[in-house]
Amino acid sequence: MPRGARPGIGGAIFGGLILEAHGGYLVRLESLGGLELLRLAREALALDGAEGATGLQVTVNRRRKVVRLAYVGPFTAGRQGAHWYAAHHALPRLLSRAANITVHAYVYDPDEGEEVIAYGNGRRVGGERVVYEDVELPGRPEDVDEAAFTHMQERWPVGHLAYVFGLARKELLRLPLAMPNIVMSLDGTEEDSAEALEELLPGAQGALPVTHAR
Repeated sequence: MPRGARPGIGGAIFGGLILEAHGGYLVRLESLGGLELLRLAREALALDGAEGATGLQVTVNRRRKVVRLAYVGPFTAGRQGAHWYAAHHALPRLLSRAANITVHAYVYDPDEGEEVIAYGNGRRVGGERVVYEDVELPGRPEDVDEAAFTHMQERWPVGHLAYVFGLARKELLRLPLAMPNIVMSLDGTEEDSAEALEELLPGAQGALPVTHAR
């Protein structure tokens, strides 16, 4: 019974643990080299009026070259912190313009809903949100089998974005827990982080986009 196995119909379980709410920014790249991520991250924080961040966490799925960026700070902690990303999009605006790529802001809250907002060339180019309590299940919750339930989740915003990236929905949702990852100090320099970023996602010099194809 899918609904009984999760805290909400959007929930995902890994190793018996229910994944908590989280958010961030997602992009697909050939390489992290030449992006000046620290400069962009600091500029974005100033534009968003956010204070207290100490670092930028960078996590990758090397198989599909999908990168998650998330601030480390009090305003991004916990469930409320996950929802911070729903309204603060300076970094995807700046990064999408600087690297000529599509950057997605996202929020995942297993008890409430999920949202994905896309930016290209510094402008919002799309977005979708699902509130779980408004979802109509194909029958009574206790009668919906796991396969049908999983298929339904894959059509929601995070599931659709995972498909675009060539990942399963669960793979994308577990990206905050994935290895390898690093946390770059916002007080650091681009030179300090360049080698670590190149090791995180080895590739050709320059931040070349990857075609969004499965």
